[in-house]
Amino acid sequence: MKNKITPTNKERIMREQDFIVSKTDPSGRLTYCNQIFIEFSGYSEAELLGQQHNIVRHPDMPRSVFALLWETIKSGNEFLGYVKNMHKDGSFYWVFATVTPSYGEQNNIIGFFSVRRKPDPQKLQIIDALYHDMLMAEKQAGSRHAIAAGRQVLDNVIQPTGKDYREYILSL
Repeated sequence: MKNKITPTNKERIMREQDFIVSKTDPSGRLTYCNQIFIEFSGYSEAELLGQQHNIVRHPDMPRSVFALLWETIKSGNEFLGYVKNMHKDGSFYWVFATVTPSYGEQNNIIGFFSVRRKPDPQKLQIIDALYHDMLMAEKQAGSRHAIAAGRQVLDNVIQPTGKDYREYILSL
């Protein structure tokens, strides 16, 4: 489904009252998306449903951030983080994401629920620089070691603060 889209420098900025909402199955395939998601992604609901959520992934996003996201939510915990997404036309938009597991009757994870809102532009300056460094480390390490290399850059920033990832993100 995902065509080769060329990223542009055009930014789409969420409105203060916007909340992008989506639900996925356990493998990350979209089962629900609200109108704000449709608007910011540029895809129709029919184009989105059944597709992997990463249909909106921007190539500037470090793989290690998504590895951390999946590790966190698959363990049953809530993930908070900044994500740069890409519209179908190549433009981009930043979000502050909260992703939580959804549970079935046997208390098993049956999918994930995500709410994204407009991020603080001042915090994005810090995150954009950090993600750039993480992405460069991933590229230098090569595909096999990319996630570990990006995670090391992130750990080198967070560890001196004495905080875990969640505390660090919330303290920005």
